[in-house]
Amino acid sequence: MSEAILTPIEKKPIGFTAGVLAAAGAFAGLFIGTAQGSGLLGIVVGAALMAALAFVAMQVLGEALEKPVRWGLIALGAVGGFLFGGAPGLVLGALFGWFFGWFIYWVGMGRYRAHLVPYLTPGQVLWHYTFRVICGAIFVFLITPILVVMPLSFNAEDFFTFTPEMLRFDPEGYSLKHYRDFLTNPEWTSAVKNSLLVAPVATLISVSLGTLAAIGLSQSHVPGKRAIMAILISPMIVPLIISATGMYFFYSKIGLVGTYWGIVLAHAVLGIPFVIITVTATLVGFDRSLTRAAANMGANPVTTFFKVQMPLILPGVISGGLFAFITSFDEVVVVLFIGSAELQTLPWQMFTGLREQISPTILAAATILVAISICLLTAVEILRRRSEKLRGMSPG
Repeated sequence: MSEAILTPIEKKPIGFTAGVLAAAGAFAGLFIGTAQGSGLLGIVVGAALMAALAFVAMQVLGEALEKPVRWGLIALGAVGGFLFGGAPGLVLGALFGWFFGWFIYWVGMGRYRAHLVPYLTPGQVLWHYTFRVICGAIFVFLITPILVVMPLSFNAEDFFTFTPEMLRFDPEGYSLKHYRDFLTNPEWTSAVKNSLLVAPVATLISVSLGTLAAIGLSQSHVPGKRAIMAILISPMIVPLIISATGMYFFYSKIGLVGTYWGIVLAHAVLGIPFVIITVTATLVGFDRSLTRAAANMGANPVTTFFKVQMPLILPGVISGGLFAFITSFDEVVVVLFIGSAELQTLPWQMFTGLREQISPTILAAATILVAISICLLTAVEILRRRSEKLRGMSPG
């Protein structure tokens, strides 16, 4: 497939450049001003400052001095950030200076059109970048709480806030004592042990039943497939508190409340929808003629499944299993209803610590869970790409 023709770039009118920079400065000033106690003042100052910088950079200094201007903005941002926020402000100020130094010339010289096809209208170009900004804002909104928790887990004090020593990047303000408590405190180690006893077994049950259900529902002759699918994935849709309440009343009748197998079965129910969805997606590209060929060669259904079908859908099965494991390992609501004091899982211990003890060890546990989740999701992405290659949906 031929590459798209690049659009020649040209310098834009200063009115356009200053307007775009003013809007970007107002957006950044909103956050900075809100942090300082006046969002409106931040918007006005940010818009005026960036419009003025755009005028000076493009009209007074020009493109020939682009590198000195960009380095100057980094230095200016670093100094301003240090005056207002100390060492953290210095880092953030330098990052702001680097971004706006690049952004001024990216807009002013028309470089934003360089990698777009020439026939796009201004409105289409605006929507192209607006969509990216919206996606980036959503990503920042979702990831910021995680980025805040991680450094707080290294706090040398028993606080849930950044201490002056941490803000000065003083080594005395940081410590591994919360991680040490997490790894040595019997309450936390017992909770981790219970989670590791429950999650793998629940995952195994979820994978077994979910894979069989997905294969069965993929057959064309199964009546009421949509209704059955809706029922099987309902634990993902129904509010968790409703599911937990129903499980409690049902399990109490058959003596499973407060037992190990009660928690395992409850977590398996919550994990099955993830397995069904991922395996069903994998089966979409599965070649049915392979199973028919195996049957014609005399293979029974069990042999056909393990020798022909399973190797091809294995990435989807493993992906579903990883999602089921994460669901079980992170679940707290159902455990609160049907668990017991002897079977406290890690999320239950974190909830109890947050409600009763206010222990910063929770932050260390949360950081470890985030790291585990990142590793598992990375594995899911690798398996997804491998599955696409096996099905011929992406180039090898």
